[in-house]
Amino acid sequence: MADVIFYEKPGCGGNARQKALLQQAGHRVIARDLLSEPWTPETLRPFFGDRPVADWFNRAAPAVKGGEVVPEAMDEVAALAAMVERPLLIRRPLMQVGERRDCGFETERVEAWIGLGGIGPAERKMEGCLRVDMPPCPAPKSGGD
Repeated sequence: MADVIFYEKPGCGGNARQKALLQQAGHRVIARDLLSEPWTPETLRPFFGDRPVADWFNRAAPAVKGGEVVPEAMDEVAALAAMVERPLLIRRPLMQVGERRDCGFETERVEAWIGLGGIGPAERKMEGCLRVDMPPCPAPKSGGD
């Protein structure tokens, strides 16, 4: 099984479920705080691979939901600059196994990459916040959305 460096928003229930699924599949999860990591455009860019820039964003970030940040209107340079300044804009989790990096938790994609042992909840959404009709997760302690 794999050692997965897992960049998360501390306290996020969705990230907790994702980590638990990885551990159930036999992977070792090395959790890191996405919000306190000293990101640069050069360290962040490899996580997005060939995905369109708009797919790099956390759609639940207040700045995105409120229309202040419009992912479809941003180019790569502007998107990376915004994310370095405001890490809550980053689609999470960011994961790294060896030299390969990825963003988000699409169960089919993770299964093909490192395997989930067939235990992925096909009927349940594993990416994004499941807190429907509830107050948002607690705000980060500093510098974020």
